[in-house]
Amino acid sequence: VQLQASGGGLVQAGGSLRLSCVASGRTFSLYGMGWFRQAAGKDREFVAAISWGGRRIDYADSVKGRFIVSRDNAKNTVFLQMNSLKREDTAVYYCAAPERKGFFSKRPGEYDYWGQGTLVTVSS
Repeated sequence: VQLQASGGGLVQAGGSLRLSCVASGRTFSLYGMGWFRQAAGKDREFVAAISWGGRRIDYADSVKGRFIVSRDNAKNTVFLQMNSLKREDTAVYYCAAPERKGFFSKRPGEYDYWGQGTLVTVSS
């Protein structure tokens, strides 16, 4: 399984970015996906998760109401729309996938495959 994340960049506070993660190597539509982030000097933290069919979604409290996770199974892609960005959203963002079908979790340790990360920098 390979995950390729993209869409990061430099944005002013209050702005928006859309991250994408393209998966390959297996049937994408059978697996949940997660987004995580890691700021400098901090642990990797949960951002959002979406079930295989998109019916179950969860967000970290810090991004609720601002971020939207979605997926396009026909394109093997999961998205993270980030709105009203804040300086504290600055981090490397990772998409992640589990080994097990039907999996849904907020815990990074329970994911088996990770993208390379894409850097989001929010300036004031």
